[in-house]
Amino acid sequence: MINDQQIFMKFLFAAERVLMSYTLILHNLFYKMKLLLTLALMCILYSCSNNSKEPEQNITEPSLTTPVINYTVTKYFPHDTTLFTEGLLIHDGQLFESTGSPEELIQTKSLIGTIDLTTGRTHKKVELDKTKYFGEGIVFFKDKLYQLTYKNKIGFIYDAKSFKQLGTFHYSNEEGWSLTTDGLNLIMSDGTDKLTFLNPENLQPVKTLGVTLNGMPVGKLNELEFIKGFIYANVWRTNNIVKIDPYNGKVTGQIDLSSLSAKAKSKNPNAEVMNGIAYDSVSDKINITGKLWPNIYQISFSH
Repeated sequence: MINDQQIFMKFLFAAERVLMSYTLILHNLFYKMKLLLTLALMCILYSCSNNSKEPEQNITEPSLTTPVINYTVTKYFPHDTTLFTEGLLIHDGQLFESTGSPEELIQTKSLIGTIDLTTGRTHKKVELDKTKYFGEGIVFFKDKLYQLTYKNKIGFIYDAKSFKQLGTFHYSNEEGWSLTTDGLNLIMSDGTDKLTFLNPENLQPVKTLGVTLNGMPVGKLNELEFIKGFIYANVWRTNNIVKIDPYNGKVTGQIDLSSLSAKAKSKNPNAEVMNGIAYDSVSDKINITGKLWPNIYQISFSH
């Protein structure tokens, strides 16, 4: 027979179990509420962070293209199709051309001469022995005319009026391609992406300038011309002329002369690559041509 004390003890035991169950339920509920509140707070903070407006910055994204320089053809003149053009320039109102002489083109010569734009005839001033030298680019500086050779690592110096040879100079570049001047130095291309600035007093390198287009090197730089503070260069095996900033080497513009190259080849199937840029600072005219081209073209563009 169960007495009152036993009944009371059973009641206490049952009550304790119920209390423990409720305590556990409340603990779990509190934990879940705490977790939910934490997640909600994190979402609110993340949302606020994303919606906050950052201060504006003046950032210019690098351009993936280089501006195209448009041109128009204003005149064209006859050009001797035996001339393998390596250099083209205007000096004292006369158009000068220097040429090379590939062995497989027996009609070609390595010479320097003036061009009669009416007839296309060349008046020879200098001719190299083609069995020894392949003539390349030229430039006038003060009272002298300078000429490069292809692989001999030697250049020739002439009197600018009589064209008598005054001497020679040597360079370490593997090849000589073209010359121009900025009025202070001679600027030389050698078929790479580098331009070498030479001191005209001793013809020693002053600096080397790497040429880049959108951060990538531009190789095969060929005939050069300095026009109003910029270097313009033919790119060998293309129909492009690039405009180069002489301070940092960056290409700031391109001229696509594919249509003129097509015309040249339609008239003379043996015509080769475009090469030759001549700027007349007096008349502000620009002439271009190519190797074995039948014409010299006078073109106009913003420069």
